[in-house]
Amino acid sequence: MVEIARREFQSGKTTDIKFRKANLRGLLHFYQENETELADAVYADLGRIPDETIVAEISLLLRDVKTMLANVEHWSQQKTVGRSLATLLDWPYVRPQPRGLVLILSAWNYPLQLSLLPLSGAIAAGCCAVLKPSELAPATAALLADRLPRYLESSCYPVVCGGVPESQRLLQLRFDHVFFTGSTAVGRLVAAAASQHLTPVTLELGGKSPVYLDDSVNMEYAARRILWGKTVNLGQTCIAPDYLLCTKATEEAFLEAGRRVLHQWFGERPEDSPSLGRMLNKRHFSRVRKLLENSGRVALGGRCFEEALIIEPTVLTDVRAEDPVMEEEIFGPVLPIITVSSADDAIRFINSRTPHALSLYIFSSRRDVKDRFIRETDSGTVMCNDTMYHAIVEQLPFGGVGTSGMGAYHGKHSFDTFSHYKPVLERNYNPVAELCCSVRYPPYEPTKTRLAKLLLKNPAVPDLSAVKYTIVFLLGLLSIYLIRVFAQALGYEDRLPDFLA
Repeated sequence: MVEIARREFQSGKTTDIKFRKANLRGLLHFYQENETELADAVYADLGRIPDETIVAEISLLLRDVKTMLANVEHWSQQKTVGRSLATLLDWPYVRPQPRGLVLILSAWNYPLQLSLLPLSGAIAAGCCAVLKPSELAPATAALLADRLPRYLESSCYPVVCGGVPESQRLLQLRFDHVFFTGSTAVGRLVAAAASQHLTPVTLELGGKSPVYLDDSVNMEYAARRILWGKTVNLGQTCIAPDYLLCTKATEEAFLEAGRRVLHQWFGERPEDSPSLGRMLNKRHFSRVRKLLENSGRVALGGRCFEEALIIEPTVLTDVRAEDPVMEEEIFGPVLPIITVSSADDAIRFINSRTPHALSLYIFSSRRDVKDRFIRETDSGTVMCNDTMYHAIVEQLPFGGVGTSGMGAYHGKHSFDTFSHYKPVLERNYNPVAELCCSVRYPPYEPTKTRLAKLLLKNPAVPDLSAVKYTIVFLLGLLSIYLIRVFAQALGYEDRLPDFLA
């Protein structure tokens, strides 16, 4: 299967823009014609209601593939770059070329989005791709394996189902790029395996994403936005807010607003609410419950329902930095609060934590506070006054830094991830260019050295590509002026259309 896909890429068929568009249209039809089945498969795997899957996954996938279809031809064109004095008569440009055969290893928590967003980028870039969905979402994986070949060129985009052994066997093979979404621990193993072939990797990992909250905000809105980020998919999101930093007074205001918000959303019995998902399995349930039971004090929620795999949305107070809940990414609906004395204290706390945050959330109406957190902390992404919403902005690159990942994707950035931007410099046999560049030839002399320094020290020649558009615009204005002059001279002014009058 992998070798077949490699031969297909080597044949050159996937580089053809018509081929790419045909398969992107196939992906679009796959989403449109299988929306109900896809949402039902995710419900079977995660217990997430179909409405949430349609909004959080399928709608984003539809928009993504439409973006690819609208832009792939333009993105694939070569781009001329600036010239310097030394290359004034040359033609330097960059040509995007597909990386080749890529491997996509996706995660279980958003099993559609995390599989198919990178796949659409690979298709748009002209790659062949082997997709390995997570074995922890078996219904979704089976549906992708069964249905995708009906819409895509299956020899170019095969789907491999299975568990850890299948993933390990795939990683033993040579790919031209590996795209992995999952935990930092597994990401290290993926990077190590890829390094055996010197294969570049994109790692979309996780980390503890902090929230800073001060007293300048609308607390009702802030509580909704923070708790939404913590309860969607029952907190099983890599960019979910992981812990909250605020003063004691702000904590009390947040708890008061949070209590109202959770009651409005889930009522007295959250375990009966159809809007609340469930933990993936008993192992994950037990892990999060243990964190909850051994850290801080329960201020909101706290109940656990093992048979249903539901943990009530929970807020913990009196949490210490060394508590278990602060040692690893929670990946569940538990929000610990660490009290700090000021924004300075919060920044010091964030920077003292070894793992890099995937996302940082700043809830403040003060410009100086937002600027300080953005400037003085390190994270893959930052969002001010909301949580997770930045992930739907496809014009923004999405990715981590340090232990939270490397590389980025979404929109044009997905195309870039699966493309090699090949630099090309074309030179002809112009005698003037040859004369200028003859300073590089032996024998070396002081005069040649001075001329070489002159040619190389000057910055790039200004880009004059806009000049032709300016000339066309000015010619258009001149044409309008001349038409009005002739019309006036011939007595036809009253016959001119309004835009020329």
